[in-house]
Amino acid sequence: MDYIDSFWDVLWIIIVTFAFVAYLILLFAIISDLFRDSKSSGWAKAAWVIFLFILPLITALVYLIVKGDGMAKRYESAAKQAKSEQDSYIREVAGTTPTAEIANAKALLDSGTITQAEFDSLKAHALSKTSGTAPAS
Repeated sequence: MDYIDSFWDVLWIIIVTFAFVAYLILLFAIISDLFRDSKSSGWAKAAWVIFLFILPLITALVYLIVKGDGMAKRYESAAKQAKSEQDSYIREVAGTTPTAEIANAKALLDSGTITQAEFDSLKAHALSKTSGTAPAS
């Protein structure tokens, strides 16, 4: 009988640990979203944080219901901005800016390696990266 009791005790500890870790992840997500939200005032942010400490579970659920859609949009916006900055940095470091690509294509044209039509295609492709449109084939 002791074995069965200890099994249920271990199972209960696993469930409680999982719930606690899930709550911590939720708490960190809510607090980071609070500081990411530029539309809320400092007083509103402070009130949310205070209520998160006084009535944590209820406040977390209310926050998710009230601001859940905004959380997703703010996270998506931050992810897009980070990706854009990363892509820009990689292009800069790798020397693959549109200006560098056109200069390389011009050097190939001048050396006779490519034709004028190929140069025009490479130039259009490089310029399309700055405007965000795909070149016409």
